[in-house]
Amino acid sequence: MRSLTFRLGLIYVALFLTSLALLFGTAWWIGVHRPLTAEADRVRAEAAALVRIDATQGRAALIGALDRRREGAGKTRAFHALVGSGGVVATANLPSWPREQIAGWQLLEADLYFEGQEIDFEALVVERRLADGARLIVGRDVEEIDDRDEMFTLNSAWMIAIAALLAVGGSLAMGAAISRRIDAVTRTARRVMAGSLTERIPLRGTGDDFDELAETLNLMLGRIEESVESVRRVSDNVAHELRTPLARLHADLDELRTADNDAERERLAEQAVAEAERLQAIFDALLRIARIESGRHFAGTKPVDLSLLLADAVELHGPDAEDHAQTIAARIAPGLTIEADRNLLFQAISNLLDNAVKYGGEGGSIGVEADAVDGRIRVAISDRGPGIAPAYRERVKERFFRLPETAGRPGTGLGLALVAAIVALHKGSMEIGDAAPGTKVVLTF
Repeated sequence: MRSLTFRLGLIYVALFLTSLALLFGTAWWIGVHRPLTAEADRVRAEAAALVRIDATQGRAALIGALDRRREGAGKTRAFHALVGSGGVVATANLPSWPREQIAGWQLLEADLYFEGQEIDFEALVVERRLADGARLIVGRDVEEIDDRDEMFTLNSAWMIAIAALLAVGGSLAMGAAISRRIDAVTRTARRVMAGSLTERIPLRGTGDDFDELAETLNLMLGRIEESVESVRRVSDNVAHELRTPLARLHADLDELRTADNDAERERLAEQAVAEAERLQAIFDALLRIARIESGRHFAGTKPVDLSLLLADAVELHGPDAEDHAQTIAARIAPGLTIEADRNLLFQAISNLLDNAVKYGGEGGSIGVEADAVDGRIRVAISDRGPGIAPAYRERVKERFFRLPETAGRPGTGLGLALVAAIVALHKGSMEIGDAAPGTKVVLTF
C-alpha cells in the first residue's frame, strides 16, 4: 500500500467497476424496470375497467369481457382468473395463483402445454376484490421482459467478473510500466548522489510525459554538473590566486623582521600592505559576486535613465582613455529607460569600459552603443584590442579565469564574472563577440 502505482491501480479498478456497474444498472432500468412498470400500469387500468363492468353491467358481462380480452389479438397474451367468494372458479386461463390476496403486482409462472410441448409464459398480475368478495386476478404476459432480466442478471455478473480480472491485470501492467520508469529515475538519482554526475536518465523516444520529465531532469543534471565543475574550477583558482599574494606577504613580513635599516623596512612594509590590499580586493570582489548571485546585494529595481548612466560612465573613464591615447565614440539613443538597480548597473558598465581601456591597446578607439529594438534595450561596448578567442568567450565569465596573454597584467580575473552576475540578476543576457578586430560585449535587457 506504500506504492503509489499500486494505490493508483486500486483506484483505477474501483472506478472502472463502478462505471461498469452504473452502465449495467442504467441498461437494466431502461430495458427491464421501465417496461415492467409500464406493463403494470396497463394491467391496473384494465383491472379498473373490468371492475367497473362488474359493478354496472353484472357478472355475466364481466365474464364476457374477460373471454373477449383473452381471445383478443394483442401484442402480449392476456391472463385472468375470476374466483367467487366461496372459492369456486367462474373463469380462468391462469394455471394457478396465490391463495393469499396479491398486493400491488406480482409475477406468476403461467406456462401452458400444447400437444406435449411446454410454452413458457410469465404473467404480471394484479388482484381486485369485487363487491361480493370475489377475487378478480388480471395479468399480461411479460416473458420477454423476464428473459431480458435473466440475461442482464447472468451476463452482467459474468461481464463484471471478467472486467474485474481484466482491470486488475491492466492496472498491474500499468503499475509495472510506471514503476519501471520511476525506478529508472530513482537509480539514476542514486548514482548521481553517489558522485557520478555524468549519469543521465534513459529516454525511450516516445515523447510521453515520462520522457519529457526525464529530459527536464537530464537538463537539470547537466546544469548541476556544470555548476559543480565551475565550483571546482573556482576553488582551484581561488587557491591559486591567493597562494601567490600570501607567499609574497609572508616573504615580505619575514624579511621585514630581519631588515637592518629603515629604508628597507619601509619598502618591505609597503609591499606587504600592497599584497594585503590585493587580498582584500579579491575577497571583496568574491563576496560581492556571491551576494549579487544570491540576491542579497539587490536593493530593488527603479526606473533608471540608461542613456544618462552610460554618459556618466563614459565621462568617468574618459581621462583614463586619454592616458592611453584612446578615444571613446558614444552613440547612445536618448530616453532609454530600464527597471534596474542603478549602482549595480553602473558597476557592470564601468567594469566593461575599464576592460576596454585596459586591453584596447594604445591609441585605439572604444565604442559605446545603446538603442532599443522590439521592446529590448541593447548596450554594446567594443574595443580594438587583440580580442578574445571563441574558445574562451564563455570561460572569461568565470571567476579568476584570465586569458593566457593577459595573465601577467594587473587584475583579479573577477571583472567579467561580476558583470555576468549583475546582468543575470536583471534577467538580461551577455554575449561576447568579435569586433573585427577587438572584443565586443553586448548586453541585452
